[in-house]
Amino acid sequence: MDKTTIQIGFLGMGNMAQAIATGLIEKAGIRGPQLKAYAPHQDKLRDNAAKIGFIPCSSVRDAVSGSDFVIIACKPHQIEGLLDELGDALNGKAVLSIALGWNLERYRSVLEDRARIQFVMPNTPAQVGEGVFLFEAESTFRDEEKALWKQLFATMGVVEELPARLMGVGGALTGCGPAFVDLMIEAYADAAVSYGIPRDKAYQLTSQMILGSAKLQLVSKKTPGELKDAVCSPGGSTIRGVMALEKNGYRAACISAIVAAVDGDKKPESKK
Repeated sequence: MDKTTIQIGFLGMGNMAQAIATGLIEKAGIRGPQLKAYAPHQDKLRDNAAKIGFIPCSSVRDAVSGSDFVIIACKPHQIEGLLDELGDALNGKAVLSIALGWNLERYRSVLEDRARIQFVMPNTPAQVGEGVFLFEAESTFRDEEKALWKQLFATMGVVEELPARLMGVGGALTGCGPAFVDLMIEAYADAAVSYGIPRDKAYQLTSQMILGSAKLQLVSKKTPGELKDAVCSPGGSTIRGVMALEKNGYRAACISAIVAAVDGDKKPESKK
């Protein structure tokens, strides 16, 4: 498929959709006129259209009409009403959904085989070209359609594929995870501020430390445990800090956050 001629219609233009639209234009070689979008807040939609370069639409049907691909980027609870409103407008369309919980099985229960579906979980670091895009392996996209979108999203970060049964935990890890890391940045920066480092400098130092540590793990291929041990000198300040984190349940809290994001208070089933 030729990415320079495809037409893409967004249904919803929140933060994630804005990041994707911006990335498509600035990184993936898609021209602004190839994108159009509908969102209920028309003033905000027009402002974003002027800033990003896509064409604003006054109705969902306008956004879908003439589009080779439809990206459903509204809130999950809005989708059933949206599908009712669209009626047969999605017939024969390739629909890429980034709404949490709306996977292939759920769409087919509503649309049956009237549209081709690909569920993708992106995350907010895509705004700076460091995103993660999780593709559900089960898909009714044609091979060339899936390949095209993997190519486009690869310009904004890392593309991985997971089976449907793992999309929930994968989405919690990569989609919710940025908020958990933001809490960590804020907490470490608070500690630095308490000792006199200015707030903006504390954020800069903390974020760069996390960015560098993550990149070192990815490039070196060493386990986090190996990298941690390399910093922990016997009797040193780092191992004392590690012990303080362990005493306060740091790793258990991190695990609990993912479990809660996936299924609330339920615990993962043990496998025998």
